[in-house]
Amino acid sequence: MIYLKDFISFNELIGLPKPLDNDIDVGYYDPPNIKVCSEPVMVDFYRISIKIKYRSKSTPDAELLSAVFFNTPNLVIEPGWDAEPTYTGMYLQLSKKVIEENRFLFKTYLDYGQHEALYLTEDEVHEISAVFELMVKYYEGGKKDFGVLLSYANVLICLVEAFYKRQFSTDPKQYSRIVTDFQQSLIDYYNQPVNQLPTVQYFADKLGLTANYLGDIMKHFTQKSAIENIHEFVIKKAKELIEQNKGMNTTEVAYDLGFEYPNYFSKFFKKMVGFSPKEYRLQLNKIK
Repeated sequence: MIYLKDFISFNELIGLPKPLDNDIDVGYYDPPNIKVCSEPVMVDFYRISIKIKYRSKSTPDAELLSAVFFNTPNLVIEPGWDAEPTYTGMYLQLSKKVIEENRFLFKTYLDYGQHEALYLTEDEVHEISAVFELMVKYYEGGKKDFGVLLSYANVLICLVEAFYKRQFSTDPKQYSRIVTDFQQSLIDYYNQPVNQLPTVQYFADKLGLTANYLGDIMKHFTQKSAIENIHEFVIKKAKELIEQNKGMNTTEVAYDLGFEYPNYFSKFFKKMVGFSPKEYRLQLNKIK
């Protein structure tokens, strides 16, 4: 595996122009002059890669696709890439420093995995290409235009957000299956003894997705984030334990659900239900 810490080393490996800046790099792909195959690679910065009429050599009969791909620090691009040298496109590279200082501009998409691509329609390709044309103009203007360049990077991310919503909506069967698998994984999690609360990352790993991608799918289809879905399920299980096991005290319920601290469980339960576990049990007894 090749580990590349900066734009200069990555661009040199691939055959892209030398970057003009250490924090942001914008440019166009020129397939005849760049390396289109590679062993697994890991980079220490963020990349947004738009490839137009792209096809892997491993699927020579596949349809040519236009898509947005994301690379993040410490994500291995495996098995590297092996593309047909016929695609065109653009790339935006951002240092960790720029992301940390301007995270509000970039939302969650930069943390998507390489297999969670956004597939573009022809009209969407034209829109993104128009934004890139402006980005390149201000990139070549140097530091004096840095603020404008970041603004256009934000416009690009806003377009990505809108196009992902279109993709989620136009292929609901594929994404509904992810929602169903997530919900089943939650059930399975509590069908065994647990020693900690479930996390979004746990289920993302189970489903072979990044946490942000899973969260955005859950938000789109359930109108609630992945963690909100988890919390609702935990409360449902807590209520079942309280209702069906009169002999269990609050501490036992907390440990059974994976809470490390019973006091935290009591506060969490009250915040979600409006009653403490003890008060909820008393309410049940009154009803009966």
